[in-house]
Amino acid sequence: MKHVRRLTPSLFLSLVHVCLVQANYAPYFFDNGARSTNGNMALFSLSEDTPVGTHVYTLNGTDPEGDPVTYGLVYEAGSRRYFSVDKNLGNVTLIEELDREKEDEIEVIVSISDGLSTVSEKVRILVMDANDESPEFINTPYIVQVPENTPSGSSIFKIEAVDKDTGSGGSITYFLQNIHANKFTIDRHSGVLRIKTGVTLDYEKSRTHFVVVVAKDGGGKLRGDNKVFSATTTVTVNVEDVQDTPPMFIGTPYYGYVYEDTLAGSEVLTVVALDGDRGKPNSIHYCIVNGDEGSFGISNTTGAISVIKSPNQLKKEVYELKVQASEVSQEGDVSVYAFAVVTIRVVDLNNHPPTFYGENGPQNRFELTMYEHPPEGEILRGLKITVNDSDQGANAKFNLRLVGPGGIFRVVPQTVLNEAQVTIIVENSAAIDYEKSKVLTFKLLAIEVNTPEKFSSTADVVIRLLDTNDNVPKFTSDYYIARIPENSPGGSNVVAVTATDPDSGLWGEVKYSIYGTGADLFLIHPSTGIIYTQPWAVLDAEVNSKYNFYVKAEDTDGKYSLAEVFITVLDVNDHSPEFNENIQEKTMIIGSPVKIEAIDQDAEEPNNIVDYSIMQADPANVFDIDQSTGEIKLKSYIRSLDIIHNITKNKDCIWSLVVQAKDRGSPSFSTTAVLKIDITEETLHKGPMAAFLMQTKDNPMKALGVLAGVMGIMVLITIMISTAMFWRNKRSNKITPVRRIIRKRQSPQPRAVRMEWLKFKRPSNAAEKFVVEDDAKSLQNENSNNNIQVVPVPPTAPVPPPPPALSPGGDAPGWRVPTVSGSITPKFINKQLKKRGHGSAHNALVSELKMKFEKRNAAIGEPHI
Repeated sequence: MKHVRRLTPSLFLSLVHVCLVQANYAPYFFDNGARSTNGNMALFSLSEDTPVGTHVYTLNGTDPEGDPVTYGLVYEAGSRRYFSVDKNLGNVTLIEELDREKEDEIEVIVSISDGLSTVSEKVRILVMDANDESPEFINTPYIVQVPENTPSGSSIFKIEAVDKDTGSGGSITYFLQNIHANKFTIDRHSGVLRIKTGVTLDYEKSRTHFVVVVAKDGGGKLRGDNKVFSATTTVTVNVEDVQDTPPMFIGTPYYGYVYEDTLAGSEVLTVVALDGDRGKPNSIHYCIVNGDEGSFGISNTTGAISVIKSPNQLKKEVYELKVQASEVSQEGDVSVYAFAVVTIRVVDLNNHPPTFYGENGPQNRFELTMYEHPPEGEILRGLKITVNDSDQGANAKFNLRLVGPGGIFRVVPQTVLNEAQVTIIVENSAAIDYEKSKVLTFKLLAIEVNTPEKFSSTADVVIRLLDTNDNVPKFTSDYYIARIPENSPGGSNVVAVTATDPDSGLWGEVKYSIYGTGADLFLIHPSTGIIYTQPWAVLDAEVNSKYNFYVKAEDTDGKYSLAEVFITVLDVNDHSPEFNENIQEKTMIIGSPVKIEAIDQDAEEPNNIVDYSIMQADPANVFDIDQSTGEIKLKSYIRSLDIIHNITKNKDCIWSLVVQAKDRGSPSFSTTAVLKIDITEETLHKGPMAAFLMQTKDNPMKALGVLAGVMGIMVLITIMISTAMFWRNKRSNKITPVRRIIRKRQSPQPRAVRMEWLKFKRPSNAAEKFVVEDDAKSLQNENSNNNIQVVPVPPTAPVPPPPPALSPGGDAPGWRVPTVSGSITPKFINKQLKKRGHGSAHNALVSELKMKFEKRNAAIGEPHI
């Protein structure tokens, strides 16, 4: 065990002495001045726009013994805590937003401690201003009364605004928006509002002006930026009127009531008159002119009318008082006045419902006769209705309602006190229609508003309508479509049109008429609207199948409407197919068809569709015909003349066929014709001349005409050349060229047309062919003059020209080889041609052409072969 030494009293006293000798010193803050950011916060200032959470200061101090120190912040009781401090580092942070305008100084106790001693100091932190406030107008709203005769340039109001900021941020300047449109100006520093120079106010043009005033501060720093704030307010300038209008009573007509229990001196009703000059009205003086009979009085200032006597002393049931309202100027002069009539009834207590009155007293049925469709807003002046409730005050207040078809009429007034004249006004003119309803019936209902009994009464309003011609005849359709056969006799009904006019009497009678370019063949009954054909009219669908015209329905006042009528003439099968001629002659080349054609003059299908057939052929079983086109072909097994020769014994290649053209109408019509067909084979030589001869085989006159035309042209050319040479030689002094011309013409004459192309060669088969020889020679100068150019000789065998214009009876056949045209032979072909054999037909053709050609040349003096 260790030895424990006991503490004696002497040893304790020695220890206490040592402690007192070694005393502790208190810590202290550094004082670094007003602009320092560390120390004891003495004379520290901070801008009010410093953000919350900013490190704004550092508390700094020391302990004489060098012991570590801690820092603290303490606020007085009830004060807001704006800062917090880090007790070890002394960093002071802003924790609450500053507002200089609310609190410009903050008192805080800062402390420093070394653990044994604590030193505290009270410091004041100044809050510096930032431009964070906008100007504010005071004593708003601004309403200014300005007489209209105020001189221009006069000041009319002073506007004042304040800004809680200091410095430039608290200075204010004023200006107006829309300065050019305003009639006012403002002093930018004082805020005094004036009327512009040269501008006057006019109550009649504008009674109120709204002036927008802007107040702007001088600007200042806010969170590092320069900010300028402004505020606006509106100054209402009311223009005061000048006295120039007499007083006006309002709430007329006036009705008052005196009940049986009314005390003498009680007020009956109050009349109210206002100065017509509303801007600055004069006071009104009231007086009763007449009608009171000493029983009523009126307050000169308020217009309250009172009963002077007790109700049992009143001798009349109704009093009509004439009340005068006069304007009294400020000087006490009476300027202008107006009158109103006040009707006062003497009644008992509230025991009567509202009652309707007519011209002769109480009435519960009112009738009126009027024309339909009166103007909207028109008053039904024929209805003299008055409604009255004999009660007084709230008991005499009731509503008026019109019960019936809605939206047609409205009643005014809708709320009545005591008595009123009932007015019914037209709201919907279109609904007041005689054609829809000849009588309109309504219930006029009056029911009290604020009484427990809810007394009510009704009156019947019966309006009888008179008709006007307000409707136009209207067709049942905008257009009518009709069809009529073309074989209908004159006077046949076509279609009936109908138009109605709902108006009554003569206004509802409709008269029909038709007009238009297509109406010539038609008539209309003026009353029934039946359209029929003229008695002499003959309809023909082939001439005109469509007719279009207008029909008019008109009333007695000339109001009308139109409809369009479309009439189609139906085709009737009244035409037979027609061939161009009854007997036809065709040349058929084996392998090519022959075509016949018939025309049906009917206008529509199937009446004009033609079917073809062979009714009879001799011999039979040789030809086929296309039912639709009319093309006639040989049977498929007939490919040469040898087969045909085997069919007939007399070696004749001309057949007679009876062909029929039949339409598809009902009943059907048909036409037959005899067709003679000459069958040949295709020619060996081909060329323009051969084609021409084949085409003109059935028409020798055509060939003769072409040849005559060619010869005529050649003769004309020869005459022109000879004439030219004659006149040229006549001018020359030489005679010898004449002899040379005669000698030169020993050669075959170049102007002669060789007729070798008319010669025929015997064909190898039964069908003869035309043989054409072209012998073109040059045409020389007739007079053999050296100075004359040689004229080219025209060809001796001319190419067939286009067919000449023939008689208008039909069309010329086409110029195609070897197929013969299948169209009907034109009617100008000689129908007297006799039936001839196969070889003699060509010989006769050539002989006839040659004879006519020679006669033609002899007539014009040309040589011929």
